Amino acid sequence: HLSKRLLSGKSVCDDAERSLIFKLKTECGYQFTSKLEGMFTDMKTSQDTMQGFYASHPELEDGPTLTVQVLTTGSWPTQPSVTCNLPLEMSELCEKFRSYYLGTHTGRRLSWQTNMGTADIKATFGKGQRHELNVSTYQMCVLMLFNNADRLNYKEIEQAAEIPALDLKRCLQSMACVKGKNVLRKEPMSKDIGEDDAFFVNDKFTSKLYKVKIGTVVAQKESEPEKQETRQRVEEDRKPQIEAAIVRIMKSRRTLDHNNVI
Repeated sequence: HLSKRLLSGKSVCDDAERSLIFKLKTECGYQFTSKLEGMFTDMKTSQDTMQGFYASHPELEDGPTLTVQVLTTGSWPTQPSVTCNLPLEMSELCEKFRSYYLGTHTGRRLSWQTNMGTADIKATFGKGQRHELNVSTYQMCVLMLFNNADRLNYKEIEQAAEIPALDLKRCLQSMACVKGKNVLRKEPMSKDIGEDDAFFVNDKFTSKLYKVKIGTVVAQKESEPEKQETRQRVEEDRKPQIEAAIVRIMKSRRTLDHNNVI
């Protein structure tokens, strides 16, 4: 939850976050909070890195802008690294950042987590209605394909964007099937995305807001067997802690009936 708050900029107060981490540190020791502190350090370092990047590339101020958060692999919750075909404008920017970053830090490797990014893109629809769309990186990759094409079928989008099939279907569903947020239209009209579907820009799209957030359709929740497995793993992890607690109690009490031990 902390990582989501930090990466999406939704943390209400950094001081409150740090205060809680300090309390956890006092209670549970340095090792327990070292990763959480590492996450804060990464966010601060990333801000400084971006300032340095734009200071060394003043010519980039006119075009699209890029904000990169460089995360230390061991400090953040692990995510499988999934790549996709970024639009040319963005991939060129990413390469410039990679060259800058690896030029200032030796012996490091950068791998892009495109499945965790967001983008703001300005769009003009049929009768000149303009909106700024807040979308995921995957949604941006799909929408920008329509700068050069009026109509694309599912296979063409899959081939051009190279987004994993499950994510691509959720991404298209969120843009073509959600009422009020349907910036794309599809044929035939249905709630599910099929491999024979064709997509085109919805010229009649309107919204009362200038800035429109296009959410992503959430993946199905974990199934019952997965829940059981998680519960079992948690119980396994707790066993040594419980045994240690029992030993401590019995050493201090010497004698105790079963209910009081529990």
